[in-house]
Amino acid sequence: MPDGDSQPTTPWFKPLLLLGSVPLAAVTYMGAVVLFAVTAVWRARRRPYRFSSYLQQMEFAGVGSLGIILLTGTFTGAVFAIQTSVAFGIFNAKALIGGSVTQALVLELAPTIGALMVAGRVGSAMTTELGTMRVTEQIDALETMAVDPLHYLVAPRLVATTVMMPMLTIAFNGVGMVGAYLVCTSLLGIDRASFFSRIYAWLIPSDIYCSVVKGTAFGAIIGAIALYKGFNASGGSRGVGLATTSTVVTASVTVLIVDYLITSLWMVIFPSMAI
Repeated sequence: MPDGDSQPTTPWFKPLLLLGSVPLAAVTYMGAVVLFAVTAVWRARRRPYRFSSYLQQMEFAGVGSLGIILLTGTFTGAVFAIQTSVAFGIFNAKALIGGSVTQALVLELAPTIGALMVAGRVGSAMTTELGTMRVTEQIDALETMAVDPLHYLVAPRLVATTVMMPMLTIAFNGVGMVGAYLVCTSLLGIDRASFFSRIYAWLIPSDIYCSVVKGTAFGAIIGAIALYKGFNASGGSRGVGLATTSTVVTASVTVLIVDYLITSLWMVIFPSMAI
């Protein structure tokens, strides 16, 4: 009789074991990230509050990312206007470009592309900074001096990305519409009234709320993953580099997955979005 603790040795068992271990590892990892972020926010309620640290990180995550957001948003709106003009031109319906581009920007392009840009700039920088502090034992030194590193290092950066990302999303929306407007009126021959009429008719408050909710969620995701990777980095400079690369990839993929989940849930809550 086989021992009760022994595993089956059939050929199909190992593929099944591997297939089950992948989602289990992903869920375990995301649980550790969430617990890490919640613990940092919970400890942030203690004194001293260090408001200057929060403002400094908000300036880095928000104001420092404004340039790339404005540049990316302008050309995203412009390119999307040109692409939609090709499709709508077939049906002689170029007047629909303004509303279509605006809805695409507000619901998907602004929060998602903006989050990918922030993940590449802010997320990688945070991971590198905390990872360097970890491998050079600066975080250990803070703990020796009775300074909570989650309170001092993690909480301000996590709050900064969560608060500033929806603001960057709004900025992306604005410049994206400006880029689309300039292309439509100067290159495509669409008059101003036709461009704005569909925006007023199609854009509803729940669309803007969805954009802000996505931006907030994506900011929290980027901050949590970046800080977790950096805080737990090891292996010297090579380990910091690997952690930084992993941050950008993991945060980007997670943003896309969560984007799908939020969109699906939002369409259940606001069925008018699906019309």
